[in-house]
Amino acid sequence: MKNCTKLVSKVLLVVMLVLLVSSSFASSFKSMENYYSGRAPKYVFVFIGDGMSFPQIASAEMFLGNRDKLSTIGLRGLNFTQFPASGAANTFDLSSFIPDSASTATSIATGYKTLAGVINMDVSKTIEYTPITEMLKEKGYKIGVVSSVPITHATPAAFYAKVPSRNDAYNIALQLADSGFEYFGGGAFQRVDGAEGNIFEILETKGYKVVNEKNDILNLNRKDGKVVAISPILDDTAMPYELDRKPGELSLADFVSKGIELLYNPTGFFMMVESGKIDWAGHANDAAASIHDTIAFAAAIEEALIFQKRFPEDTLIIVTGDHECGGLTIGFAGTAYETFFDKIGQVNMTHVEFNKVVNEYRNSTTIEKANIKDLAMDLKHAYGLLFPEDLYASYNSGMVLNAYEISRLEKALKQTMTPRNERNYSVEERLMYGGYEPLTITLSHIVNNKAGVQYTSFAHTALPVPVFAIGAGNELFNGYYDNTDIFFKMASILGLN
Repeated sequence: MKNCTKLVSKVLLVVMLVLLVSSSFASSFKSMENYYSGRAPKYVFVFIGDGMSFPQIASAEMFLGNRDKLSTIGLRGLNFTQFPASGAANTFDLSSFIPDSASTATSIATGYKTLAGVINMDVSKTIEYTPITEMLKEKGYKIGVVSSVPITHATPAAFYAKVPSRNDAYNIALQLADSGFEYFGGGAFQRVDGAEGNIFEILETKGYKVVNEKNDILNLNRKDGKVVAISPILDDTAMPYELDRKPGELSLADFVSKGIELLYNPTGFFMMVESGKIDWAGHANDAAASIHDTIAFAAAIEEALIFQKRFPEDTLIIVTGDHECGGLTIGFAGTAYETFFDKIGQVNMTHVEFNKVVNEYRNSTTIEKANIKDLAMDLKHAYGLLFPEDLYASYNSGMVLNAYEISRLEKALKQTMTPRNERNYSVEERLMYGGYEPLTITLSHIVNNKAGVQYTSFAHTALPVPVFAIGAGNELFNGYYDNTDIFFKMASILGLN
């Protein structure tokens, strides 16, 4: 018995030593993967497609390939997918395998994992984490933060704020004003007034110039000092979806271009740019909106690439997502092995704009008189969908509604016409509508399915996200790693560790 006990003890000791050595080796290997010995770049861009993973990128490239009418099936690659370095990052946080933007942006900005909803703080919500932007600010870099959604949203906030809850938009705004960062651009503030006063007045006292007119934004120059540039055209507090943006209205690319102009200096700058409405499109299961915003994201990245060509050895561009949203799948049971991206190409507005059509109809029609065919011209214009009796049905048969689809639209219209507080959803309807306007979300689902794509969720998923890089130190971003490693790779490249 004694010999047996000794044997077990020896085995356990050996196992512990093996685990210890393995752990040390893994840690050493991990640090080697994040080690850079070259010259630190002066100019760093971090582009984050919120809600963007492999499906969002692939669907945009397939859409473009189809639109180009290639002689054979093929993709038209987005500029960032052609970068020399490509990898993938896990996105789980300390709450779940399915994270949110607050925790994932914290991982990228600080190298720490935390809970969903928490920005740059630990699980106890008492210890603050320092984002890479603050580290670089101390080294003399100028800092810019750009987003197509509210500038106080979780992802942009992770690059200048520390709060226990992403919902504390006023406190986040106060920390924006206190950051001293040189450039904020894109979306507006979620909350303007609070205990310490109006945020615009506070920004003025902190030395910021706040502009929200197109010409004023375009005429900004480095003499203007610290700037907050808010899009003059807003969908509530966010920039419009690219599909809804009118010619001449400022785009995400415009805010990046202006940021480069304002931030450029001999010491260096760091700019984080978020395309936030890729995520919002995923939540709404709006494939057309997702595709167009992903393409617009690439257009914003092109501005950085133009700059990188001027300073190739001094510039690093990183493109990634924070998490996937919607569970987008390229493939649908009803179309088997086929996709038809030309059908998504016939969509002319997002769910946000079509909701305005729905509201007008609801305000002018009673529930008893409501008929889906009253909206035939609107469905045709917005989604390219046709009823069988339409004169053009024979010329565009793929967009003709079948009996089952018409039945779905009739049921959805009935719920849409019912006041919200009186809607009595079945379990199936709750899963189908996900809290969105029943008629509009059903139209999105029908077009998606006709095109051969499908969503599995109205929320985020646990998919890893791609990471692409070009410029100084780009080789560190090859491989498969955790999202916290994005921070450590940047820190090593920039000489912060």
